[in-house]
Amino acid sequence: MGLTYQSCSIGVTKESFSKRRTSGVDYTVALAGNPNTGKSTVFNALTGLNQHTGNWPGKTVLYAEGMYTYKENTFKLVDLPGTYSLMANSPEEQVARDFLYTGRPHTTVVVVDATCLERNLNLALQVFEITSRVVLCVNLIDEAKRKKIVIDMDSLAGKLGVPVVTTAARDGYGLDTLVSTIADVAAGRVKTTPFMIKYKDVIEDAVQKLEPKIKMLLGDEFNTRWLALRLLDKDQVVISAVKQHLARKNGFAATGGEAPA
Repeated sequence: MGLTYQSCSIGVTKESFSKRRTSGVDYTVALAGNPNTGKSTVFNALTGLNQHTGNWPGKTVLYAEGMYTYKENTFKLVDLPGTYSLMANSPEEQVARDFLYTGRPHTTVVVVDATCLERNLNLALQVFEITSRVVLCVNLIDEAKRKKIVIDMDSLAGKLGVPVVTTAARDGYGLDTLVSTIADVAAGRVKTTPFMIKYKDVIEDAVQKLEPKIKMLLGDEFNTRWLALRLLDKDQVVISAVKQHLARKNGFAATGGEAPA
């Protein structure tokens, strides 16, 4: 993930946030988005040179993490792999989904391309099912203007139920607003009520029946609606993770026993 003048120099010099690494982290922020939305440019612009890369544990998928400070708070920004979906059909999708669900970032920024908004919003809707603390970053707004594409941002924010920030990350446009909005959502100063997809009645009825059972097994620690949907979809990755969690919870791992099927 290379650093270029366009991608980071303007953001680095902004006075509203700096790139000083500190010992503690106040908030963790996930950066999600489709490939080619400028997500990595946003990441580089916010973190500057204060970042490192590697591979996710047990994966060949690239891991990138950086730090920035804003109003005396330290933010760890995790650049998730670019994906079109969170259905875990690829290592990249699985990594992104697992971090959003188990990493529980204080804020998730979904970066979308202003020139093909409809296609990119599919991922945003999937993120909404996992976490409510979301900021939509409509990037490449300069390209949209060149193509005479007009987006009613207030209407979009109203329908989606989350803050919407427009950026042109290559030029540093909108980054001040983005970091302040991230901070407000992370600290709970801005409450979000993301739009939730309503499925057919037979699915919604099944979800309502499953949620109390999941809560009884796992407690309040997890998003029961999302888990119910994944279990109904017979998602083997999620089923395996639930079994492993229950095994650890019940002491099977410590005693060498097997988790119940």
